[in-house]
Amino acid sequence: MTSRRGRGPAAPSPPGGPRRTSGPGQAGRGQSTRGQTGRGQAGRGQSGRGQGAAGRSGVRGAGGAERAARRDRDARPPTAPRRRPRALLRRRIVRRDPIKRLNVGLLLVAFVLSLFAGRLVQLQGLESKGYAEAAIRQRLNRIPLPAVRGAITFAQGQPLAMTVDARVIYADPTLIQQYEQKNHTNIRNKIATTLASMFGLDPATLLKKLTPRAKMDRYRELIHHVEPDRARMVTAMNFTGIGTQQEYRRIYPGGSLAANVVGFVNAAGDGAAGLESSTNKLLKGRSGWQKVEVSEKGQRIPMGEDQQLKPIPGKGLRLTLDQDIQWKAQDAIAKQVKATKAQSGSVIVMDPRSGQILAMATAPTFDPANYGKYPESDWGNRVVQDDFEPGSTSKVVTAAAALEAGHVTPDTVFDVPDHITKYDRTFHDSETHPTESLTFGGVLAKSSNVGTIMASDRLTNAQLYQYMRAFGYGQETGIGLPGEDAGSLKPPNQWWGTDRYPLAFGQSVSVNALQVASVYATIANHGVRVTPSLIAGTTDDHGNLTPAAKPAQRRVISGTTAAELTKMLEGVISKEGTAPAAQIPGYRVAGKTGTAQRVNPRTGNYTGGGYNATFVGFAPAENPQLVVEVVLQKPQNGYYGGEVAAPVFKDVMSFALQSRRVPPSAGRSQKIRISPDQR
Repeated sequence: MTSRRGRGPAAPSPPGGPRRTSGPGQAGRGQSTRGQTGRGQAGRGQSGRGQGAAGRSGVRGAGGAERAARRDRDARPPTAPRRRPRALLRRRIVRRDPIKRLNVGLLLVAFVLSLFAGRLVQLQGLESKGYAEAAIRQRLNRIPLPAVRGAITFAQGQPLAMTVDARVIYADPTLIQQYEQKNHTNIRNKIATTLASMFGLDPATLLKKLTPRAKMDRYRELIHHVEPDRARMVTAMNFTGIGTQQEYRRIYPGGSLAANVVGFVNAAGDGAAGLESSTNKLLKGRSGWQKVEVSEKGQRIPMGEDQQLKPIPGKGLRLTLDQDIQWKAQDAIAKQVKATKAQSGSVIVMDPRSGQILAMATAPTFDPANYGKYPESDWGNRVVQDDFEPGSTSKVVTAAAALEAGHVTPDTVFDVPDHITKYDRTFHDSETHPTESLTFGGVLAKSSNVGTIMASDRLTNAQLYQYMRAFGYGQETGIGLPGEDAGSLKPPNQWWGTDRYPLAFGQSVSVNALQVASVYATIANHGVRVTPSLIAGTTDDHGNLTPAAKPAQRRVISGTTAAELTKMLEGVISKEGTAPAAQIPGYRVAGKTGTAQRVNPRTGNYTGGGYNATFVGFAPAENPQLVVEVVLQKPQNGYYGGEVAAPVFKDVMSFALQSRRVPPSAGRSQKIRISPDQR
């Protein structure tokens, strides 16, 4: 017999016939239904059955109640088990399944390996070039390779300036720092103290250079121009991070000889004065470099990266200076500056035919190897850098203009007083004298200011200016020395009132000493001006000479005018002239004195300014070979050019003529008429 609604077999009927199931007894069936659906609860089922049993107990008694309860228990289905949480269930499954556990582990390992593989691909594939370049940069050490600076020599090849082997002491600050960290010591102080005592340097400055500025500070130059023997002493000390490297040192075998021409090289290796400065690019050449790989200990890595740009040696200069004549000129002017207590002095010796400078000396001078011990005013070349009013030496330009224009001849007579008034100014001769008749040759021989003004009246302003420019006033000489002062010459449209008259006898115009020497070289060269030159040519690193281009030439006056001027200038050296002290036995000499007032920079006028004393001339007068000029700036013991400058001219010219083996003059000096009644 099936249960109602198909819910399972019906419970067997108790003895005595079927029992009624209506009323409270339904609770038992309800419990059974809930148990099958999983929603029934034991308490409620038990309660219903209790109630049914209690209802029946009053009818059937105690035995019937027990049997009914037992039947209900037997008919009740088992209670469903409680469900466990799903996470706990998964853990139990994993623990119980080793294959799954192995798969999970393999997945984790594969993930980690994929991360490493990706990083390797990034480092060795995508970014490998950048890291390789960074590694090379850390190992590469760039070493400068300086070029050998060209030598400067005299005309005969004796060295004036030359380059010799030397060493630079350098440091590897990073390596020193690593050594200190590894050994827990402070070696930098010891290095700085030792090197400072050896080379007379400041220990604090060296210590600062030994301290790294960046993470890979591998090269720092400490001391330059060290002699090789002393550099070997430093190497023998075996300091970590200290080494030596080849470089070059500039030396000057002649000391102060021609120092103001040659100049010097500064600590950076560049020319800072003289020809060392003006021809620095030519002399210096082109420096090179070398890149080598070094280990962290500072040792070169064999077969490592090695890049190199070879240096190109500089060209050498062969000058036109004659060593013996240069020495004589320098010695003579130094003695005279000292004897006259002059502010400074200079001497120029020049070949008028070629324009070559054979000597260019100034005093005071300096030692280019120790230039820092001398005032900067002594480093320059006063021959081209100091301008001054030429005074009477400039009268030859006025004379040349008047002769060339045909307004006068050497025998033209002038009645010359000791003063002359032009407009609101009065001009005087250097000495008081009565009015005297002088030929134009006599005007030049006696160096009369008044007579020169009278002759210049026959020239226009344009003519006077034209010849001054033609002789080189107001423009650079072309010598190629640095810092040249071209002087000052105003054009005629800027002349006012009486400006032209002092110009005629050498005031109100400024020149440098080489400009004046060039004027007399032009006359000595028969009226042709040759640009002055100091450089005979350049030499390569094997000593092969490449001659310099010939200097420019131009005719300024005719040969006839030049000959007339030469004859007039010989009269200056005569007993009637202003410079008999310039006479040289056996040689005919032509020249001119100059005694010019100096402008006082404090007042702007000539009061208290002192004088410049000058003498310039050439010999032999009949066939000029040499021009010599002497200038003394502000001498105290005498100031007339014929007294203090002419003796130096004689001394230097006599030596130069003998040194150049110039034969004596064949005849006596030509006589010129100083006055019209002279025969």
